[in-house]
Amino acid sequence: MVGNGQRIAAHPDPSIQPHPHAQRIHQRLLPACHQGSRREEIMDFLSGLNPWIYALVIFLLRVCDMSMDTIRVLFVVRGKKLFVFMLGFLQAVIFVVAISSVLTKMGNVLNVLAYALGFATGNVVGMLIENRLAIGHTLVTIISSTRGANIAERLRASGYAVTEISGRGKDGTVFELHASVTRRDVDLVETIVLETDPHAFVTAEDIRPVRRGFFRA
Repeated sequence: MVGNGQRIAAHPDPSIQPHPHAQRIHQRLLPACHQGSRREEIMDFLSGLNPWIYALVIFLLRVCDMSMDTIRVLFVVRGKKLFVFMLGFLQAVIFVVAISSVLTKMGNVLNVLAYALGFATGNVVGMLIENRLAIGHTLVTIISSTRGANIAERLRASGYAVTEISGRGKDGTVFELHASVTRRDVDLVETIVLETDPHAFVTAEDIRPVRRGFFRA
């Protein structure tokens, strides 16, 4: 009711409805407001954590980040494009979360130490994981003074391809053997060689096969 006794209409006059453009802006702002409130809730939750738990989270994030980085670099050398792409993406996400957690609380020495320890630990963990995966190929070179033919025979019997070269060393003629194997088989090859000739000189280096060749199944 108004002062002169007239009743206000239950539905507003269409002529005074908000402009459609204003309605669209309002609809766009509502989700942004909700997202902002969610971010504030997350930050409030993290801030409410025990300082030691907060530092542990930073440490674990940094360990994951650096482990991925170490493996990613090794995959770059071996030309594994898909693995490099996926690891790079995940590493970037984790890094942003970890570094933002530290920067928001720079005054907390515990967080800084957790970040640094996670960095150092992640490098070692990454190397251990990469060694465990043992992806790639290795060229094993064996030099034996007297048992070269026997070593080559045993390696071939075990399914490895071996190239024999005669050479001259400090004490006379030597046998130089080359075998391209998967990294998983390096320890087995070394065992066979040393069982045959305990004095053999053995080296190994990572390689990237280009064409052909024979590798043990």
